Amino acid sequence: MVTIQNLNFSYSKSRPLFLHMDLELKQGHIYGLLGKNGAGKSTLLKNIAGLVYPVSGRVDVLGHNPNRREPSLLREISFIPEEFYLPAVKSEQFLKANAGFYPNFDQVYFDQLIREFDIPIEQKLANMSYGQKKKYIISFGLASKTKVIIMDEPTNGLDIPSKVQFRKIMASAITDDRCVIISTHQVRDLDNLIDAVILLDDHKVALNAPMYVITDRLCFKKVRELPLDTLYSEEGVGGFNVILPNSAVEDSKLDLELLFNAVLQCKEKITDLIKHDEYVKSI
Repeated sequence: MVTIQNLNFSYSKSRPLFLHMDLELKQGHIYGLLGKNGAGKSTLLKNIAGLVYPVSGRVDVLGHNPNRREPSLLREISFIPEEFYLPAVKSEQFLKANAGFYPNFDQVYFDQLIREFDIPIEQKLANMSYGQKKKYIISFGLASKTKVIIMDEPTNGLDIPSKVQFRKIMASAITDDRCVIISTHQVRDLDNLIDAVILLDDHKVALNAPMYVITDRLCFKKVRELPLDTLYSEEGVGGFNVILPNSAVEDSKLDLELLFNAVLQCKEKITDLIKHDEYVKSI
């Protein structure tokens, strides 16, 4: 559904952001895109959406080059940026001006999301709080029923109840013909939501793997004493949070924050165990 090959991108010649990056995203998945500040999460999403152009390399989305901005592709991409503008009009006027660009826009579903998020659409969009605006643009993006949904820091500005609603809504939004990509620096907001992890580091994709592959190869535990085969550990209350090789084929819950820190600290030890030809693109 999304294929990136040998992508090179830079905002300035002296500071390359991506170097020979490869990435493949498949339909039917919700990907969590993680990385340090400045790793290029937002820029990668903009490359996929055709909002910035690579120096070299190939980006293919649904068989199209997004840089060409073809209407046949744009109507299948919902891009929800971290920073956005909503005009001083009411919802009805906004929908009249914008919903027509998306042939599969579902008004009934949109109204349902507005009710679930408790958005006051009787007032002008520009007069809403930031959190209300964020929930409105998320509702519009999901109701557009596009095949590719791109979200950059969607939970920024949402209070705790709204984050719970967001996770519930997103869990029901994925279909077999859709690909959802969610970028965040708030790792815990993606718990129990995503089914695959992408991690950017050192100008490339350090990790791209489904959750089940990660938990099949790695075991996440809390222990009082560090085992000899510990791959990564962090000291916590009453012991250590550790990542071990899953040699005993144990069931464990993936700790995204622990995995994120582990890949940044000891990349090869972690990625070598997760490598999987069909899914993983690691350096």
